[in-house]
Amino acid sequence: MTSAPDYGRAFGLWRAQAPAWGAYTHHAFVEGLRTGTLPRANFLHYLRQDYIFLIHFSRAWALAAAKSDTLAELRAASATVHGLAHVEMPLHVELCASAGIDAAELEATEEAPANLAYTRYVLEAGYSGDFLDLMAALAPCVLGYGEIGARLAGSGGPYAQWCDTYGGAEYQGLCHDVGALIDGALVHRLGPDWAASPRMARLGARFATATGLEVGFWQMGLDGA
Repeated sequence: MTSAPDYGRAFGLWRAQAPAWGAYTHHAFVEGLRTGTLPRANFLHYLRQDYIFLIHFSRAWALAAAKSDTLAELRAASATVHGLAHVEMPLHVELCASAGIDAAELEATEEAPANLAYTRYVLEAGYSGDFLDLMAALAPCVLGYGEIGARLAGSGGPYAQWCDTYGGAEYQGLCHDVGALIDGALVHRLGPDWAASPRMARLGARFATATGLEVGFWQMGLDGA
């Protein structure tokens, strides 16, 4: 596995303990984006599913705001919702529109089973757990896309806009902010020696499960409609 970007201490620990991390960040779908060899139909299928995913993902971050303990947590969660709604989702709308898929058709996309499994797992983590449970389930998507984007930025080819968005300063800044948010939330709830807390095993397992679901999401894109 390649070295981790510096998105905070918790990310480094959880990433090292997630067996599927390499399969997620170097999936054949990701490599197809990097080389430009991914069939366009598969990319558009993924984009449509990811648009629906981001709707649920935004709801999960809104839930994080509701479960926050501090003003800093509230601001970070609300800023992430804003980023999803005003940066990531418009990218999907733009890319789909360029392929002749208008907003109404995009909104009407039927969720694939891999999408349902992942989004409902994340939301369930928030409904049944606390802020930390939700962060552990959310982190693989936010920070994994940051790691992928940092590696793929500048690749060129037909998927350059996607690669450069996630590798760009704005999204990378979001990853650093989310990493700091998670580390701060751990200190706030578990104390300065949080890495030795018994809760870390459960949180690491949540992170690992969500990582496995990310692999399934890429595979869904690779398999096509």
